[in-house]
Amino acid sequence: MRFWKWMAAATVPLLLVDGVRAADRACDEFYARLPNVSWALCQAAGLQVSEGRSVKGRMIYTRDVQPATARLRVLVIGGMHGDELSSASVALHWIRLAQDANEPIHWRFIPALNPDGLFDKPARRVNANGVDLNRNFPTPNWERDAAFYWEKRTRKDPRRWPGKTPLSEPESRYLHDEMQRFKPNLIVSIHAPYGVLDFDGPIEPPRRLGRLYLDQVGIFPGSLGHYGGVHKGMPVVTIELPSALLTPRNVEIQRMWQDLRQWMGVTWAGAMADGAQSTLQR
Repeated sequence: MRFWKWMAAATVPLLLVDGVRAADRACDEFYARLPNVSWALCQAAGLQVSEGRSVKGRMIYTRDVQPATARLRVLVIGGMHGDELSSASVALHWIRLAQDANEPIHWRFIPALNPDGLFDKPARRVNANGVDLNRNFPTPNWERDAAFYWEKRTRKDPRRWPGKTPLSEPESRYLHDEMQRFKPNLIVSIHAPYGVLDFDGPIEPPRRLGRLYLDQVGIFPGSLGHYGGVHKGMPVVTIELPSALLTPRNVEIQRMWQDLRQWMGVTWAGAMADGAQSTLQR
């Protein structure tokens, strides 16, 4: 790595905004906005500034938890829909649990992919351009299918507008590029409020995480599950929390985490790392 590139990467967590460290400003905002998130919990997460920016220029934060002997790469995404506040909260709680675990897993967390929607008043599902990020990924025949689904199935619901073109939004482009860079073996996308567990991908899905049971809800044009799990053959676990405004109790958040880790397991992790690598390089 070139010296200046290394220097830039090394100073990202210390980026100052109006004289305040970016991570501190993020925790001030998350603490004020998110349910069941203390300032101390956010600080302990050690959030870092990523390359991603929202439509309005807000920073998209990440956190890597990486042991020296990681054999599996897992990408966890919260806050894709800005009004699903609990999803970002659970992602922050899981960062703490990942830090306490001692497993050969490289976790990469993006707690709030859609900060413009999250911090709007009131919070909005869509980004600042009015696009549903979870309908903006380049699934096959997107131009035909996404428009048809939005017009006919949702009756042009503005909360589900897929945008003019796939990856038209800086947030979805950032996540797409991050998938290319990180090449995760598994994606966990946290949503709300349907209270179910969904799955897309070529392997046996988890049957339950905590109180959430598997109920595969279908395939949607432009969704992350369709793009990653169906089109690219990369397992995508979609968690639908029961409430968008309230998190489960902390003991339930931990139980979901434990069930996820148990499903992944040592044997499953080895099989994924050896024989089911991401096909995003195609």
